Amino acid sequence: MAENEKLPPDNYERELTTDLDDETPDKPKGMALHTKIFIGLGVGVFGGLIANYAVGGKDPWLVWTVDNFTKPIGTLFLNLLLMIVVPLVFSSLVVGVAGIGDIRKLGRIGAKSFAYTLVISAISVVIGLTLANTIQPGKRISPETQAVLKTEFSSGASAATDAQKKAAETAKSDSPMMQAVKTVVPSNIFNSLSGASPNMLHIMFFALIIGIAITLLPAPVSEPFVRFNEALFAITAKIIDIVMKLAPYAVACLLFNNIAQFGLELLASLGWFVATVLLGLAIHFFGVYSLAIYFLSKINPIDFFRRVQTVILTAFSTSSSNATLPTALRVSNENLGVPKEINNFVLTVGATANQNGTALYEGVTVLFLAQLAGVDLTLGLQLSVVYLAILGGIGTAGVPSGSIPFIIGILFMIGIDPALIAIIIGVDRILDMCRTTLNVVGDLTAATYVARSEGYELLQTSESGGIG
Repeated sequence: MAENEKLPPDNYERELTTDLDDETPDKPKGMALHTKIFIGLGVGVFGGLIANYAVGGKDPWLVWTVDNFTKPIGTLFLNLLLMIVVPLVFSSLVVGVAGIGDIRKLGRIGAKSFAYTLVISAISVVIGLTLANTIQPGKRISPETQAVLKTEFSSGASAATDAQKKAAETAKSDSPMMQAVKTVVPSNIFNSLSGASPNMLHIMFFALIIGIAITLLPAPVSEPFVRFNEALFAITAKIIDIVMKLAPYAVACLLFNNIAQFGLELLASLGWFVATVLLGLAIHFFGVYSLAIYFLSKINPIDFFRRVQTVILTAFSTSSSNATLPTALRVSNENLGVPKEINNFVLTVGATANQNGTALYEGVTVLFLAQLAGVDLTLGLQLSVVYLAILGGIGTAGVPSGSIPFIIGILFMIGIDPALIAIIIGVDRILDMCRTTLNVVGDLTAATYVARSEGYELLQTSESGGIG
């Protein structure tokens, strides 16, 4: 391809946004990243099991190996991700909100799309947290193992919980609404950024407000700041790209540390975690989406899913909402009858900001790891997770493995050692494929809802034509 020749739009989107294993023109040939991570998973698990059964978790040689070799490698990986959490979340949320455009000019379409996104995302997170609290995948281990995990990974959690309880105690005279305002809205953003653990609630709210303000300013004024955040977003995304090259080795080391000490119990708990996530995604996909399609869009759900099967397969295989966007735009117009002017707004913005599957996944993961560390999150902290996960649907959009540093940031904020994230990294790829499918189909349900509410006649039966 000539240097001055542009890539086709679909390839261009893939080149910028998809996972590291994409076979795009600028990507080196070789083993896919997820394959390397699976190998690292296998090495860590089997190596840890052999060490556990051969010498036991307290063997002096094993302890020396962990302290001087495997643990430093894992800690390096985690700290590199922690390093870019704040700039990543801030820049992506600002860019995502600013990309909506002037909210005063969006009118009914923008308002309906935004309201639908908020409600559906909130439902997804509630489903995830309800299942995590009911199934309790992180507590499917022996009390002895959980006690050790609590000692090792949750040293700061009591401080975070105590701080919240102290804040609640001092705010007893405040109304629930006043307490919510003080929890979410920072009085000094620099204080929220400083300290051992940045306050993600405050940072994300601050970014949200800045993004909204940008949409209300003339382009010549806001454009330089938007470009700065776009550059910051691209830089942090590239750093994740680089850091994730270490993931196979970090996963092997971190899993070796945990499995060598705790044996098969952690693997069994991980299986419950995967089952909980998949169950939540399935309930949201087939339950919530079907109800929304039937009652709001007035479309037969079975017919809807049949018409969008190409989009489902593309999203599942690429694990990227942005990479699937060209296909989603075509299918929504040709197979569902959604007009292009609605598709161009709802689907384009949705690929960035409407991430129901990601929100559900982040909520379940945080609660699972908290349970694993023996930390019982208060109702207030769980509501904070709901808020963060909803905004995280915007804050982690379009970033390869972007949910990982975001989850690490939340764990750090509530006082749980982020080293626990290693337990889920090995299975993150398959769950990523599933939640991306949920994200993209959610965009299509939003587009059909907006189109129907605007009075457009959608294709409702197979006989209507337009099936590709």
